[in-house]
Amino acid sequence: MSSKKPLILVTNDDGISSPGIASLVDAMKEIGEVIVVAPDKPQSGVGHAITINSTLRIHKTKFHDVQEYSITGTPVDCVKMAVNKILKKKPDLIVSGINHGSNISINVIYSGTMSAAVEGAIEGIPSVGFSLLNDSIDADFTASKHFAKTIARQVLDHGLPKDICLNVNIPRLHLSEIKGIRVCRQARATWIEKFDERKDPGGNPYYWLTGKFVNYDEGKKETDVWAVKNNFVSVVPVQFDMTGYSALPALEKWKWKMK
Repeated sequence: MSSKKPLILVTNDDGISSPGIASLVDAMKEIGEVIVVAPDKPQSGVGHAITINSTLRIHKTKFHDVQEYSITGTPVDCVKMAVNKILKKKPDLIVSGINHGSNISINVIYSGTMSAAVEGAIEGIPSVGFSLLNDSIDADFTASKHFAKTIARQVLDHGLPKDICLNVNIPRLHLSEIKGIRVCRQARATWIEKFDERKDPGGNPYYWLTGKFVNYDEGKKETDVWAVKNNFVSVVPVQFDMTGYSALPALEKWKWKMK
């Protein structure tokens, strides 16, 4: 890196006042100039949603000892607003998180944390999403801060391939218990979902989404699920090009002529 401090944009999906983003800000302050642009309230599970049917508002806030703004929108809105309205230049790095809970495997599709990182990659900015496998509000982010700094420094030193961001998941362990970092692929898995039906005081039904995580790659050492289960930090390169290239040859053989 040059002697000039890199500009680092910090965002998340748990909201600007969450403990996870506070820990990420602290970690990034040690390696760069930090600006925070994050949702004004929790936005978990919103995926790559953007706000198009209502207005967005920017508010200066004072949760952290840096320049920061809360946005009345989604994590992707925050990245878009930061790049297009708030910052005078593109940041050298975007970091999202530290998320309270896992974003391994298929969860990357639903994650607001990772969607912010993907949006950064779309903007051509090196971007990383960080998640800790601990949903508790009292989660210990000590190990996460250490690995966030380590990985952020690597990205600043080496850059990332075009159109790629990183999905980082950190086990719920003390720093001394974590074996290291593994670059791996996303496990092939899904959620078997169920809607728990209940009744409100008026007798009308309402529903809670529940589900069971099913890993079809159980035991495969090259996956993110295996890595975190075996006390490694998982690092998965993620791309926003969702073309199913393996299907192209078969589809090209179909008879596409109009009758």
